[in-house]
Amino acid sequence: MAVKIKLKRLGMIRNPQYRIVVADSRTKRDGRAIEEIGLYHPKENPSLIRVDSERAQYWLGVGAQPTDPVLKIFKLTGDWQKFKGEAAPAPLLVAEAGPDRHALYEAAAKETLSGDTGGAATTPRKARKAEPKAETPAEAEPEAQA
Repeated sequence: MAVKIKLKRLGMIRNPQYRIVVADSRTKRDGRAIEEIGLYHPKENPSLIRVDSERAQYWLGVGAQPTDPVLKIFKLTGDWQKFKGEAAPAPLLVAEAGPDRHALYEAAAKETLSGDTGGAATTPRKARKAEPKAETPAEAEPEAQA
């Protein structure tokens, strides 16, 4: 049985997300896989690449052939160089940690409980509708003459 390491597509239209899987070479792209060994989300900034290096080394060692896109991912993560015995590449970029949601919530709750809202409403009031205009003196004169 010929075994390939390939990408299995998930996600929605225009938002691809892939799993790096080990599968028989005769199966469909999104068909049954022997094992899932990683993730690849290209739309995130920077792209999310997560590979189980130990399992990748095992499958490469027993003769599984990576497809071209997977080979490029393995070269970025350093798994291919480890398999070939070459020098490791530069480390990958890591996304910055987002704000701590719990701390933001606690700060907002503390501000609300202190009652320090500044006395102004949080949303502006709707503007009043303009009152109908009064007749001008020029318009009133012809009626008085008639």
